[in-house]
Amino acid sequence: MARLRETDLYAPVKAYLEAAGYIVKAEIGAADVMAVAGDEIVLVELKAGFSLTLLQQAVQRQKITDAVYVAVPRWRGSAGWRAFKGNVDLCKRLALGVLSVRLEDGFVQVHADPVPFRPRKSKPRRARLLSEFARRLGDPNTGGARGPVVTAYRQDAERIAAHLAANGPARGATVAKATGVARATRMMADNHYGWFERVARGVYTLTETGQSELESFDRDQGPQANPALPGTDQT
Repeated sequence: MARLRETDLYAPVKAYLEAAGYIVKAEIGAADVMAVAGDEIVLVELKAGFSLTLLQQAVQRQKITDAVYVAVPRWRGSAGWRAFKGNVDLCKRLALGVLSVRLEDGFVQVHADPVPFRPRKSKPRRARLLSEFARRLGDPNTGGARGPVVTAYRQDAERIAAHLAANGPARGATVAKATGVARATRMMADNHYGWFERVARGVYTLTETGQSELESFDRDQGPQANPALPGTDQT
């Protein structure tokens, strides 16, 4: 298969812009493509794929006009679409337009126009972050580190496990009152870590796995191993 060149994108992009009423010329100054209609100027940067260089070049063109697009080949496959979609989202935040070119037939599709970006805030996500921040005791993790994260849920599970280890099987309400973990019954029933076992209706005990985990805890420094909680949002 021949190596894709940026010049392969030019003819389809030019035809698309001309059909929209622009006069189009290539390599005007630093711009790959310049289109003019009256006083309106549109600049397009062509690249064989998304890159930091492409975005930097496109942002530089915004010193000339707000109507700046990047044009790249159309994605292939589901993985290609996911990567493409992520790059489109980034371009929207930079107020850059995005064009894709299907080289087989020259089809050009607009995925974003260069308009000011106003991000929509997610109240549920904000609430989850604030809740996790408030419930987490101390600062047990190191920012930027890779691997498992000590969550507030994990800390609650540790307190429950410690109580059962010290006092033996207990009812959920008793554990909740003694540890201050209001959701103790639910956590023991869910048993995400495999630490708890129900021995009677509403009564739970510590499993061998839980006991083993407790023995690995350093009382001053926190747990030595901190598996991430399945199914929870760690962001």
